[in-house]
Amino acid sequence: MSEDIFITEERIEGADDGPLAGRTVAVKDNISTEGVRTTCGSKMLEDYVPPYDATVVSRLKEAGATIVGKANMDEFGMGTTTETSYFGATDNPAAPGHVPGGSSGGSAAAVAAGEADLALGSDTGGSVRCPAAFCGVVGIKPTYGLVSRYGLVAYGNSLEQIGPFGETVEDAAELLDVIAGSDERDATTREAPLEDSERYADAATGDVDGLSIGVPTELLEGADEGVVETFWDAIADLEDRGAEYHEVSLPSVEHAVEAYYVIAMSEASSNLARFDGVRYGQSGGYDGNWNETFAKAREEGFGDEVKRRILLGTYALSAGYHDKYYKKAQDARAWVKQDFDDALAEADVLASPTMPVPPFELGESLEDPLQLYLADANTVPVNLADLPAISVPAGETDGLPVGLQLIGPAFGERRLIRAASALA
Repeated sequence: MSEDIFITEERIEGADDGPLAGRTVAVKDNISTEGVRTTCGSKMLEDYVPPYDATVVSRLKEAGATIVGKANMDEFGMGTTTETSYFGATDNPAAPGHVPGGSSGGSAAAVAAGEADLALGSDTGGSVRCPAAFCGVVGIKPTYGLVSRYGLVAYGNSLEQIGPFGETVEDAAELLDVIAGSDERDATTREAPLEDSERYADAATGDVDGLSIGVPTELLEGADEGVVETFWDAIADLEDRGAEYHEVSLPSVEHAVEAYYVIAMSEASSNLARFDGVRYGQSGGYDGNWNETFAKAREEGFGDEVKRRILLGTYALSAGYHDKYYKKAQDARAWVKQDFDDALAEADVLASPTMPVPPFELGESLEDPLQLYLADANTVPVNLADLPAISVPAGETDGLPVGLQLIGPAFGERRLIRAASALA
């Protein structure tokens, strides 16, 4: 199983002691590891070896963790199935023959298969929560700025966060305790409010007595019937433990997927410009014409999905179209954030199915990228709003895993961990 979970199986030993001593961790292959290949699942970086560690990797080492490999992923984080990886697809250990989700599918699969105790992924529009749901494990997308992005190969700077996977909520929270905190090398990082000095893992009490849960009706529309039924069973379980729920509305989310992809693709177009065969990436071989050399390197180095997103992002940012697409997407983003703030003023947390569908069969969705984009409908609004969210196993439909997503206010990770630990 490990051969399709890891791109590089090279152990990196941590300190002799620490909070994660004796624990093994898989690291997504877009997180820099000094002296160990970091490919982003792309031919472009097939031989790239970083000269430095990402901040989260340094913190793992200091905490005594052993990194057991670099986990497979959709190329440059662009995908929902881990099938766009240059190194091949990853099977789902919890549902063989199905995708593990993406883009951090290898990380979730490593935990689900017992290849690692914990794992790190990155979440730009659901890339931690989707594979957590599809593989039946726990995944946390932290508040934007809680975890340093230094050493994370950028896809969408304003959207992405590194997040932990674990078999249980407490496991994932223990990893979050290690990686969270400000970093002078990442100016977007912030410390959680001072009153929140409690360890994240200590919040995993499962106490939901009196918890108010808002259920956005828009995030249930169009979802698979079995997924919705499993979701309501999980809500009923929380009710039995003392929580109460009521319906809320997020009118702006009907525009969230469109706004997200305009913003994410625009940022990707800019971020991936550096991979030209000169600064980074494999050379196309100079033949006397710089433009042709540049084009050849990118044609040979990037896969179809990455090329698609670069083209669309470049178009959205081009003269005459910036205001028509990118500016409108940013306006929609502000509307999404305001809707979440209003909803969270009426509830402690919000709840939805993590994914509106169960895991796809391997190969099922590769010919329809639009289908994959729409599958992110429940996860991308959280990234647009810079909020934290967690996916926990809710049960199964037709033998396939279903995840429950809980969303909280900014830096409300402890609230989410407390609620989610009632289920996992």
